[in-house]
Amino acid sequence: MTFSLWVNALDANQGNAMKTGITRRETLTVMTAGAAALAGGTSAVASTAIQRWGLHEIVLTAPGGPRPFDVRLEAVFSQGATSLVIPGFYDGDDVWRIRFSPPDTGEWRWRARSDQATLDGAEGVVDVGPATGENHGPVGVTAGYHFAYADGTPFRQVGTTSYGWTHQPPAKRQETLATLRSAPFNKIRMLVFPNTSLTTNEALFPFARTGDGDRDWDPATFNPAFFRRLEQCVSALGDLGIQADLILFHPYDGKFGLDEMKAEDDVRYVRYVTARLAAYRNVWWSLANEYDILKSKTEADWDRLFQVVRDHDPYGRLRSIHNWRVLYDNGKPWVTHSSIQNGSAVLDDTTAETYRSVWKKAVVFDEVCYEGSLDERWGNLTGQEMVRAFWHGLVAGTYVGHSECFPVGGGFWLGEGGTLRGESWPRLAFLKSVMEAGPRPGIEPIDKWWDQHLGGAPGQYYLRYFGDETPTEWAIDVPRDGITGGERFHVDVIDTWNMRITRQPDVLTLAKKDGTKYFFHDPARPTVTLPGRSWMAIRLERAT
Repeated sequence: MTFSLWVNALDANQGNAMKTGITRRETLTVMTAGAAALAGGTSAVASTAIQRWGLHEIVLTAPGGPRPFDVRLEAVFSQGATSLVIPGFYDGDDVWRIRFSPPDTGEWRWRARSDQATLDGAEGVVDVGPATGENHGPVGVTAGYHFAYADGTPFRQVGTTSYGWTHQPPAKRQETLATLRSAPFNKIRMLVFPNTSLTTNEALFPFARTGDGDRDWDPATFNPAFFRRLEQCVSALGDLGIQADLILFHPYDGKFGLDEMKAEDDVRYVRYVTARLAAYRNVWWSLANEYDILKSKTEADWDRLFQVVRDHDPYGRLRSIHNWRVLYDNGKPWVTHSSIQNGSAVLDDTTAETYRSVWKKAVVFDEVCYEGSLDERWGNLTGQEMVRAFWHGLVAGTYVGHSECFPVGGGFWLGEGGTLRGESWPRLAFLKSVMEAGPRPGIEPIDKWWDQHLGGAPGQYYLRYFGDETPTEWAIDVPRDGITGGERFHVDVIDTWNMRITRQPDVLTLAKKDGTKYFFHDPARPTVTLPGRSWMAIRLERAT
C-alpha cells in the first residue's frame, strides 16, 4: 500500500486492520459485558497468540454512561508469581480497550476489573511467543549512560524534532513519513497537544467542546478521534523503527488554554494518554518542552506529574523533561535520562561530558539550535555546525538531536515535518554508521579530566574529533588505561563532512612512551598525517 493510501486509511479510522510489524494487534473482542451479566456470568475468551513485546488489545463493549472517562477499568495479567496491572480506557461509541505488551514469553492470564459492573470480570489467556524480525523490544537505559533494546541490541540515538507533524493534513503527514523512511533518524520528538502557530483547519483537539470559544473545552471528556490519530502516527513510526518521544505539555499555546489546565485535569489527561499509548514499545515520555516557560506549573507540579506517568505506565517507558533556561534536577529518581537544551555544551566534548558526571545518567542534547536560514539565532546553524555538535557529543559519551528550519511556504521541518532540505542529515547517516561499528553499548569518554578529547573503549577503540580545527598531524598518544604494551591498532582518518574513511597502511604496535608513565605510542609511527582542513577525525581500532 502506498503512503498516501495508508495515511488516508488512518484518517478513516481503518488503520488497525492494516498494521504490521510493531503495530500488529491481536485484537480480541470480548462478548458484550452487559450481555454476559444478563446471562449470569462473566465473559471469557479463548487463548490468543502474540509475540513478546507486541501489542495485544482487548476490546470490551458496554454502555458508556454519562461520564465514561471517569470509569475505572484495568486488567490484571498474571504469569506465575508475576502480575501486571494494565489500565484500560474508553474509546467512544460504547467501546473500551485494554492494551497489553507482554514483557516475557509464555502463557499470560488476564481478568478485567472495573467499578462499572458491565465491564467487570471479563477474562482470557494470551500465549506469547518469542520476538521475531526487527522486534528487539522497547528501548531502555543500559550501562548507566547509553541506550539498548530489551534484547540487548544497542540503540544508537540519532534523533530529530518535528513538533507539530501529527497535527498536519494527511498529505503532509504522508510526506513526513516518506522522508523519515530514508533518513537516519531513529527517534523523533513531537507534541501531543497542538501548537497555536501550527494548527490547521483540519486540526483535531484532545477534549470535547462546550461552546464556540477558543477555550471552551471540557477537560473531563476526551476526544477519542484526536488520540486515535496520534496513536496511528506512533504506530507508523514504529513500523519505520523510530522511537516516538511524546511531549505531554508545552508552553506554545496562548489561545486554547491547554497550558493552563487545573491540576486534576492535568492528571486525568496524563492517565488517559499513558493508558492509550504505553503499550506501544516505541514510546518515550517527555513531560514538557521548555518546561520552565510554563509559569502555571511549579517544580512540585512537575515532580507530581512525573510520578503519575511512572506509576500509571506499567512498562516503565523512558521519561525525561526538556528545559529552556532553568535545568530540572535530572538526578531525581523518576527521570530515566536527561533531555537538554544547550548549544554551547556541544562546542567541545569536555563540556558535554560534564552533564553525565553531574547526574550519572544518559544525556541527550535534544536541542542544540537547528540547521536553517532563520533570522533567529536558534534556527540558523550551518550544516557543518549541526554535524559538529553530534560528533562532539559522541566523543563525550552523550547523544545529540537534530532539526532544521528552512521555510518553504511558511513552514519547515521543525514545526510541521514534510521534507528535509538541509546538508546535515546525510552526514548524520554517515555518523550513525560510525556509531554502529563502534563499541557496545556506546562510546565512553577516555581520560576525561585531562583534556584528551578521546572517546571509545580503553584498550580497544579510540575516537578523536577535531571539529573546526585544521591540524596537519596528530600525535598518537594513547592513555594507559587498558594498555600494557604490544597491542596493535588500525588507524583510520575520517572526513566527517565528505563522508570518507581512509585506513592507513601501517598497523600501530603500542609501547610505553619515554618520559611519561601515562601514555603509550608506536615509536616507529608516533604521528598520523591529516589534510589540514576542518571536520576531521581519527579512529584507532584494535587489530585482531
